[in-house]
Amino acid sequence: MAAAIEQDNLDNWRAHEALAEEMIPLVGGLYRDRDVIVYCFGRKLTRESAVGILRAHRFARQITGSELLVTDTMPIVQALAALELDSAKIDVGELAVAHATEGGDLDEFLAGRLTNITTGNGRLLSEPTDVVLYGFGRIGRLLARILIDRTGSGEKLRLRAIVLRPGGDNDLQKRASLLRRDSIHGPFDGTIVVDNENKSLIANGNVIKIIYAKSPEDINYNDYGIDNAIIVDNTGVWRDEEGLGKHLKSVGASKVLLTAPGKGEIKNVIYGVNDSVITDADDIISAASCTTNAIVPVLKVMNETFGINSGHVETVHSYTNDQNLTDNFHSKERRGRSAPLNMVITETGAAKAVVKALPELAGKLTGNAIRVPTPNVSLAILNLNLGTATDKDELNDTLRSASLSIELREQIDYTSSVEVVSSDMVGAERASIVDSAATIVDGDRCVLYVWYDNEAGYSYQVVRVIQHLAGLNYPLVG
Repeated sequence: MAAAIEQDNLDNWRAHEALAEEMIPLVGGLYRDRDVIVYCFGRKLTRESAVGILRAHRFARQITGSELLVTDTMPIVQALAALELDSAKIDVGELAVAHATEGGDLDEFLAGRLTNITTGNGRLLSEPTDVVLYGFGRIGRLLARILIDRTGSGEKLRLRAIVLRPGGDNDLQKRASLLRRDSIHGPFDGTIVVDNENKSLIANGNVIKIIYAKSPEDINYNDYGIDNAIIVDNTGVWRDEEGLGKHLKSVGASKVLLTAPGKGEIKNVIYGVNDSVITDADDIISAASCTTNAIVPVLKVMNETFGINSGHVETVHSYTNDQNLTDNFHSKERRGRSAPLNMVITETGAAKAVVKALPELAGKLTGNAIRVPTPNVSLAILNLNLGTATDKDELNDTLRSASLSIELREQIDYTSSVEVVSSDMVGAERASIVDSAATIVDGDRCVLYVWYDNEAGYSYQVVRVIQHLAGLNYPLVG
């Protein structure tokens, strides 16, 4: 009997794996040919392996309380592949559950659900938008990976160049090596060729010019065939309009996006929360900080549902390049002490930066940070005094629902596991992951624990802002 059960389980797995393998080219075709990205309850199926597709279906248990199989979603994927669709993000998990609930003919069901993306308008953009990375540090290289990975679709963001300070004879090889191998995020998924003659890197077929310049004004992007480009400044050297405005003096540059909190009147955008503040007239935008992107979506939900009277944000943050490997001089207090050997109390501007996205919280939050000896992934601890009393189940259900909502499903993730640790969050695409098992609630007071990959999660948020600036706002169907 035991042997028969074991064989049944294995046969069942193989059958579903085979079906997932059949799904891969269908999902890939939707991505490349129609600019349609396929999800299953917020987990991307596009460009996933068969096992990744099965894992995404398995996640549905946390949402619906029951198993979702590829046999449930495959008919929907097949039907989508046969349709002429406009650019969109489609959640086949949600569609499968909705169809099972409503019943009836699948084609008629889909016709009703897909009305707004079967208009015949096709792709969002007819031509690619040029993107230039000014700087190539931790965030710059992750942005490059994401942009290269997405070139194959109709998303129409094309990484055309990377701007660096003048380097040595072996600079291109070293830059390629840093892009190819990463101690935290693993190897680059694809191939990278160094073209010394043309000062370029060719990554998965993408020709990326390497431009050496001491200042933005020194560059004429038209000389490299680049025009109307979005310049992503990830150096942190300039953070105000005067400094970042130097980029707009470069011929071929159209807009500037800063990957750090902006100063003065620069709009700090947390995608999914206040991206509506971006107008066509905005030439310089900030994507704020990694911590601000992590906490603002959760604070928005908490304030809208329960009200926030006051609170304190403590970030337990992985060390960064700003700190020293060994004790040495540093202009800021404590940061001169060895980052890999110490927990270091330091300041954070995240609590104050929240106000730029959520002005209703002005004067209600304080904040501080502790840098700890881990290379990546951080934890925000939100100690909040609420306007309404609640309990743990209600509060967690609220955040779980937010993680599935159309508005915040790309920003908030949710886990109920009691075994997760920081390394489990490496590579997370969402800005914040609510650790529901750790939630503490006592009437109108709560403590929330929110994980975030301060490198990858933030980089995905930056790319979402780039998409917005390029006019790539995908309708979501589910």
